[in-house]
Amino acid sequence: MMQSKPACHHHPVREGASAEPANRRIVLAGNPNVGKSVFFGFLTGIYVEVSNYPGTTVEIARGRMGDFEILDTPGIYGVSSFNDEEIAARDMIIDADVVLNVVDSMHLERDLFLTRQLIDMGKPMVVALNFMDEVKTSGLEIDLDLLEDLLGVAVIPTVAVKQQGLDRVRNALSKARTGHQDPDLQARLQQMLNQVGSQAEALMVMEGDAFVSERHGVSPQDGRESLYLSRRNRVNDTVHHVVRDLSTKTQIREILGRAAINPMTGIPIMALMLYALYKVIGVWVAGNIVGMTEGKIMQGYYEPWVRGLFSFFVNPDTAIGQILTGEFGLFTMTVTYLIGLLLPLVMGFYLCLALMEDSGYLPRLATLVDRLMTGLGLNGRAVIPIILGFGCVQLGTITTRLLGTKREKSIATAILNFAIPCSAQLGVITGMLAAVGGGLVLLYVAVIFTVLALTGTLLNRMLPGKSSALLMDLPPMRFPRVDNVLRKTLTRSLFFMKEAYPWFFLGSFIVAVLQVSGGLDIWQRLLAPLTQGWLQIPKEASTAFVMGMVRRDFGAAGLTKLAMSPSQVVVSLIVITLFVPCIASLMILFKERGTREALLIWGGSWVVAFLVGGVVSQWLI
Repeated sequence: MMQSKPACHHHPVREGASAEPANRRIVLAGNPNVGKSVFFGFLTGIYVEVSNYPGTTVEIARGRMGDFEILDTPGIYGVSSFNDEEIAARDMIIDADVVLNVVDSMHLERDLFLTRQLIDMGKPMVVALNFMDEVKTSGLEIDLDLLEDLLGVAVIPTVAVKQQGLDRVRNALSKARTGHQDPDLQARLQQMLNQVGSQAEALMVMEGDAFVSERHGVSPQDGRESLYLSRRNRVNDTVHHVVRDLSTKTQIREILGRAAINPMTGIPIMALMLYALYKVIGVWVAGNIVGMTEGKIMQGYYEPWVRGLFSFFVNPDTAIGQILTGEFGLFTMTVTYLIGLLLPLVMGFYLCLALMEDSGYLPRLATLVDRLMTGLGLNGRAVIPIILGFGCVQLGTITTRLLGTKREKSIATAILNFAIPCSAQLGVITGMLAAVGGGLVLLYVAVIFTVLALTGTLLNRMLPGKSSALLMDLPPMRFPRVDNVLRKTLTRSLFFMKEAYPWFFLGSFIVAVLQVSGGLDIWQRLLAPLTQGWLQIPKEASTAFVMGMVRRDFGAAGLTKLAMSPSQVVVSLIVITLFVPCIASLMILFKERGTREALLIWGGSWVVAFLVGGVVSQWLI
């Protein structure tokens, strides 16, 4: 088995022939949460390449196994073109030499629909029947021999997280074969090969795929509904013959799973989970861990050391010295922020996300809030980037990639950058609100949530299109696997840091240049009349707002030094919460949403922050 070298560049997955024509391409395909990543890691080793699929923000992983190139597709329920994930998966599957179809053995009636479609595409394949340990504990019995006979391809039982059956899967890939197709469908597919290049693409045309049809200059057919119905009937018949339920009692995890999506019990469970997230991320990580990494380690040891080192080469009082090791220096504040603050927060959130994901709770949370999110032009899946945004708006913005449409990504990104305070800022805000009284705290919360709701509602009405339906796997509730959780946390955290650090260095460089050139002083003088006249708070607050452009918690922390009444405190906190995203978030915003949309959000946040803050001030003070 060979390991690929890590890559930091992006390149297409599907651009004609492979770079090494002699290599065969194995593509992993399966529903979400079936364990494909474990199979991918086993087949390729630790070091893999992660890149974006051409024309999308869908992240794919590729690696090597001997002479085979291995590609891991996004989780899908069927091969089609309804969103970026399905488009990427569809094209990779069409180009595959062999497909490894990973199936959740607890949900054969759902997962075998994709299996049957892959067989209809004429692809040589192997089926890995995962989670077989759960089949046994649930009192189910699957006739593996009969299932293999009905499908016509190798069916191998596995428990991926325990490495059971993975060697058999790897050995079977070189002997992959096509499965048993419906004879009538096979005949119709053969007739279309004169117009379309492959049986897989012929099936896509028959199912009405406009993208594939346009690629070959033919008109899409309207057979999707009849083909889907026939496929569903075949799957139901297969499951009826191969699965027996031997259980006599309801499993505890099934009770928990149903409770998590029932509003009567799900809302209290959600409140408990969100409180636990706040305690872990907002208190323990943002307070204790960051206090040690940022305050003691980076500011206490690293920054004095790096300033002393650079003082041998550059006078720290010169413009170059300020840019390199000054207050906003590239080697002082920038590195401290990335390693001392951002990295612990990112790892903490990805750890919590992996725990919720691996336990099966995260998709249930999305299902629970789906109806609420629909009113904002989103679906329940958007709860994931919004939750992550409370830890780091950059992280939340990047995570909007998992949403199905450009429209949903735009709405979620606007909500994140208008109304969601990051955990570092939230810690400062919570401390200041503790001294103003319960009534003013409720006023602050009501104003922020009103802005959030209005932002989503207005964009939902203004942007063309409509929300996509929530199609999300509800896997069984289970205890998270420690090794799986740690692997996901480490991989995602490193990928995020690789994405974020160039943009933050660029932003910090711009701010440092503004500081040494006097640009920051000009900003402060321009904002001072607005803060005193309209917001009715001390003119020194303009400095805090300028600092908030650099780092949100810097801006909030700057307000703690001012002498203000409780009402002024609330007004200032409303403005700093709704104020422009920090420079690092802005850089990520440009990268994810493009120049025009990023500038609209950045400019709009200025207007919303001072307009809402001023209205509250005029009414309250």
